[in-house]
Amino acid sequence: MIAVAVVGAETPGNVGTIARGMKNFGLSELYLVDPPELDPEGEAFGFAGHAREDVLPNARTVELQHLVENFYTIACTATTNENASSHVRYPFLEPASLVEELQGVETDACLVFGRERVGLTNDELARFDRVLSIPASGDYPVLNLAQAATIVLYELRELTVEESQHPENPHERADEREIEGLHEEFGAYLEAIGHPPEKRSKAERMFRRLIGRAHPTGREARTLRGTLRRGAMWARDARNRD
Repeated sequence: MIAVAVVGAETPGNVGTIARGMKNFGLSELYLVDPPELDPEGEAFGFAGHAREDVLPNARTVELQHLVENFYTIACTATTNENASSHVRYPFLEPASLVEELQGVETDACLVFGRERVGLTNDELARFDRVLSIPASGDYPVLNLAQAATIVLYELRELTVEESQHPENPHERADEREIEGLHEEFGAYLEAIGHPPEKRSKAERMFRRLIGRAHPTGREARTLRGTLRRGAMWARDARNRD
């Protein structure tokens, strides 16, 4: 199980937005350390979306010690700008490495996010098992609390989202008969518009390479064929009128 904890949040809206991100990416266990008041009629529930129905109302208020004693903890903080000479914030994970990290952990894990202004203190970080940091621009590496949580939760989707709205293979290339039919239609189009015969072979080869890179779907191939066919018919009619 992967839980999320927010320590010392000052803005109820950030708590609600984090709860919404949890709902988006299949997490439900939310822990709050020193939270602000979460009015059911206030911005936390207003920002939570469908998470107002379960994630947010079921959030548990706990002490930091509860997280340390019951979870493999991963503290999420701003870019550390520290190296091996500092052992509080270094070494640190990046979000893209989270799945691999947690696959090797047999106990429950908890992602811990800190305050809006100062994040997690060094004393708090020293109590957690791992530190995670989001690589961002050196000019402005500090992310909004809810934005940072959403990025981290997104990277966990392989472990937490059982059924995505996106199919595993959303792009299905048209079968070869449809592709070859498209090439034949392009050849007929070149002839109908009077493309110079000595240049048709080169044009057809370039078109084939273009289609080879594009991997059109069946619908796309049929639409292109229909467009080329209409263009060829119009060109023949125009030449006959002349």
